Amino acid sequence: MLAAAHEAVEYRAVLGTSAVKPTLRPSDLALQFDGTLPPRGDTASSVIDDLIAFVGKGLHGHASPRFFGYVCGGSMPVGAAADFLVTSWGQNSASSWESPSVALIEQTVCQWCLELLGLPIDSGVGIVTGATVANTQGIIAARDSLLARQGWDFNEKGLFGAPNIPVLIGDAAHSAPMAGIRYAGLGLGNAIHLKTDDQGRILVSALREALADCKQPPLVILQAGQINTGGFDPFAEVIPLVHAAGGWVHVDGAFGLWAHAVPELRERLAGVDGADSWAVDLHKWLNAPYDAGLCIVRDRAALVSAMSARGAYLPELGETWEPSDSTLELSRRARGIPSYAIIKHLGAQGVRKMIARHCALAIYLAERLATEPGITIMNDVVLNQVAIACETDDLTTKVLARIQERARVYPSHGVWRNRQIIRVSIINHATTNADIDLLIGEILDAHRAERRSLRPAV
Repeated sequence: MLAAAHEAVEYRAVLGTSAVKPTLRPSDLALQFDGTLPPRGDTASSVIDDLIAFVGKGLHGHASPRFFGYVCGGSMPVGAAADFLVTSWGQNSASSWESPSVALIEQTVCQWCLELLGLPIDSGVGIVTGATVANTQGIIAARDSLLARQGWDFNEKGLFGAPNIPVLIGDAAHSAPMAGIRYAGLGLGNAIHLKTDDQGRILVSALREALADCKQPPLVILQAGQINTGGFDPFAEVIPLVHAAGGWVHVDGAFGLWAHAVPELRERLAGVDGADSWAVDLHKWLNAPYDAGLCIVRDRAALVSAMSARGAYLPELGETWEPSDSTLELSRRARGIPSYAIIKHLGAQGVRKMIARHCALAIYLAERLATEPGITIMNDVVLNQVAIACETDDLTTKVLARIQERARVYPSHGVWRNRQIIRVSIINHATTNADIDLLIGEILDAHRAERRSLRPAV
């Protein structure tokens, strides 16, 4: 354990200066990890030594302050330290009777997050692996409740012969709620895809038209933080329309819902607190270690009814909130404790300042790049996401490849409005103005170099 702890400290110490991409790829590592079952075991120390020696070169710098790809948090040190304790404690965190400290800590972090996010404080909350499961759980709770409104008991009868549930979702939605629709058995092919604007926000007119055709109470899935633009659906207009139709509103807020915690940003999500369920990651903007997210449901009874799987051998329900009653898992690690440690360390003010700082850095980045001839900012920068395009798709692809090959910073690719983009997500707790200036320099250098290579030789 000491060797592993020492290596962890060493690894984290150089994150700000080391290459942000792996040195080796799977084919390079195949011989070392060939999958052959060892006939005899090695000593524990030699196993750890081998991991330290060989794994590092195949790791991506996801926790680096210069990693701007996808939407990855930076696994804040206090959270990583708490996670080490969680692993060492080895608790199965299903029951407050079996692991009372974990249950009470996780209950506290759920209450803190509801308060931070400005959501109904008596909501049900499940601590899950991330937004994919959080969306799935919210959609399952919605499914059961919408069927109950039509007189159908899903727990007893299942989906065979069940009434229809119209599912409406924006055509620029993330894949996570799409997966949730499939996992809930509602059929992705049955979903009605609503038209969106140039920021990925659903058009209210498209929703009105779709609602007019619904014969049963619908499930409408909205988005807080479009993956390319950071855009927000018009919650204040949309949610009352859905409720008037007897429907349920679920919000995929994997990272963007955190903006509701910041007073100066909250108006951008006006009305989001009127939804029926929400999905949000803890390992994104809170910068908790993987894997951690929240499924939040306004009606706690609906969440517990959909998730709880109580057996006769389990302790009876008591007054203390039961972790297993709000998640699909019965056996799981105490994944809420690192988030507790981070919020305890930062306080509400610290969390809000971090989010606001990242959003300000995104504006700074966009404004600096927009002055460069040939570079276009493809989105209104309302959050932490910046979508960057060069003159042509081919040039954009080559510029990104050059940046990634140098590995001083690491933005990722994307497609937006039928164009290839360089997508930047500013979400790491340790990212500074200097890191953004480095990113700007790398983008400009790569863009200018690729443009020079296109000029005909004289």
